[in-house]
Amino acid sequence: MDDTPPVILGDAPGSFPHTVLTERHPAIIEQVRAAVPYGPGQRAALDALLHECTKGVVEPLPDGAHDRNRWQDWGIADHTGQPWTDAPWLWAESYFYRRLLEATGYFTSGAWQGIDPFRPAKLAELDSPETDEELAALDDLAALSPDERDRALLHGSLWGNRADLGFRLSTADGTSPSGTPPLVADDSGALWSLLPPGRTAPLLCLIADNAGRELVPDLLLIAHLLDRGRVARAVLHVKPYPYFVSDATPADVLDAVRRLGQAPGAARAYGDTLWAALTDGRLTIRAHPFSCAPLPYEEMPDDLRAELAGATVTILKGDLNYRRLVGDRRWPPTTPFSDVTAYFPGPVAALRTLKSEVITGLDPDTVAALTAAEQESWRTSGSHALIQVRG
Repeated sequence: MDDTPPVILGDAPGSFPHTVLTERHPAIIEQVRAAVPYGPGQRAALDALLHECTKGVVEPLPDGAHDRNRWQDWGIADHTGQPWTDAPWLWAESYFYRRLLEATGYFTSGAWQGIDPFRPAKLAELDSPETDEELAALDDLAALSPDERDRALLHGSLWGNRADLGFRLSTADGTSPSGTPPLVADDSGALWSLLPPGRTAPLLCLIADNAGRELVPDLLLIAHLLDRGRVARAVLHVKPYPYFVSDATPADVLDAVRRLGQAPGAARAYGDTLWAALTDGRLTIRAHPFSCAPLPYEEMPDDLRAELAGATVTILKGDLNYRRLVGDRRWPPTTPFSDVTAYFPGPVAALRTLKSEVITGLDPDTVAALTAAEQESWRTSGSHALIQVRG
């Protein structure tokens, strides 16, 4: 595109990216130390990473790192020796989580190999009373028409851990705390037109975001689409290793499916559908290495591009995937969504609750109303969401 804005950096004190790099990342290190009883070696490595993030510069991966060459391709040489805030924000965030896993021993032989440092928090959320309440709300869907169930489960997936509100259909009809509509863009009609009931071989690719209470509604949506015949097969893309604290991995998918299968009522039926779909191949879990790349989807490798080109539609869930879909840049919010996603190899949809500054595809009146009511906080507060589709 002409006049493409620069990528977002974290070098502006007081900005949202700067706060993430200088405050949130150190806090995450401390949370990991508190949640898992790592030994002296891992704790020393975490302390070193904390010092590097707050007072040092970007250091390279160890010589023997299994993915050193991959990170070379992903630009590590361009940022080694720089302050973390001078690197592109998306790159710095991604590399932080890779380094955090290195510090905990996730990738090296030993007792902590393969241990997810975020798993205690993920399981606590999945087993919480709030999850019980959200799953119980599924029982109310039986009284709705098929189209209303479509809408309820789509909104459940959209709002993530506000899923109970989505199931009850209240989120789209209410208002945010400032009195503005929660949905800043709604292309749900275009999404349903891509997945009409009864088609012979529609393939859905869903690129997931968070685990726990946010993954459960994504799985419920997939189960519903399979049951209703809007989808014949689904591929669920998750992260190959723990990432961004709560991003879903294959293990998190299994935890969520088991959680549904152990619940009473309608939730168990959805769990049974998902279990059967996994065993007979209608639902496949995919963990492509590019899912953890510090790059926009415009730079996806050829094999992933070919996979997504074969989908009837690819749905990208969540804030991080949105940043990677449109490019982590300071776009004017009225920049057409279809323009910034024109590179994508097939029809694409974004379901996202707004938790970072990047936004495209809004009409000028919507932007004016949001800014008048909330200044710039509407971009990051989580009180607004969007459904955007490029067919």
